[in-house]
Amino acid sequence: MDDEPAGVAYRIEDLAHHSGATVRTIRAYQDRGLLPRPERRGRANVYSDAHLARLRQIADLLDRGYTLASIKELLEAWDAGRGLGGVLGLVAEVDGPWTDEEAVRISRAELDERFGGHPDDTAVADAVELGVLERVPGSEDTFLVPSPQELAVAAELYEAGVPLSAISGHLRELRGQVEHIASRFLEFTSEHVFARYLGEHPPTDADAAEAAALVRRLRPLARQTVDAELARAMRLFANRHLRRHLGAEQPPVPADETRSVVVPVETMTAVERLVGAENAAEFIAVAAEREVRARALDALAANHGDSKKVDEPS
Repeated sequence: MDDEPAGVAYRIEDLAHHSGATVRTIRAYQDRGLLPRPERRGRANVYSDAHLARLRQIADLLDRGYTLASIKELLEAWDAGRGLGGVLGLVAEVDGPWTDEEAVRISRAELDERFGGHPDDTAVADAVELGVLERVPGSEDTFLVPSPQELAVAAELYEAGVPLSAISGHLRELRGQVEHIASRFLEFTSEHVFARYLGEHPPTDADAAEAAALVRRLRPLARQTVDAELARAMRLFANRHLRRHLGAEQPPVPADETRSVVVPVETMTAVERLVGAENAAEFIAVAAEREVRARALDALAANHGDSKKVDEPS
């Protein structure tokens, strides 16, 4: 960043007003090396448009979740001539929509009508807390629906006889499990795909641009994988559930296909609380199968990476 003031000259109070930062924050940024010192003109310190632009960049990166330490690295790289374009492009790609759904607005009257025509303030408060509904500033009777599909599922479940409190509780439980899947997928792709692009801090524009392109390619894979596995699991469990409730005999399991294992009491108790004592053994078996498949997938990806390294010319 050029230290010479350009365009309008600001006092620190004016800079704070235009940037939205406080005077104390501006001075703290200067002390941390995030913001260059002002020019001294007589007895006054003078800031420039470049200082204002830098403050807005810092605010934008903070909003995106960057720490001040990482922001300092990015800005130092930019000042060294490496640019921020690629990194900000990668950030924009990750921050972009991960679904084709578009948010819609719904009035309180329309909402009540979709759920039986009976106002339920508790259910609305739960939906707002969960992010299924978002309040529109300045309008008490209008809500933003980030996922119309999610709201439609809730309406169908309610019409089928599921209480709204049960739907909210199920969504809270489901959200925790889905977040675990998302976290696992990100760990997997970061280790086997993105590590080579993000190992350098900050990455070059070329590496950041290539990583952004990979995000676009891999974005639908998590959802496709979950859709396929959910369909498989639903088919498996729905069949067993129906057979159990209809009193159908379960096919015997050959003795040589089972093995007794020791499970800690605390673990077994937690599983029984989660799925019921009658489903505990089946839950543990399915969980173990999923872990085995995940590790096999990791091993395949790792072997593929090793083979590529061997094939690459030295």
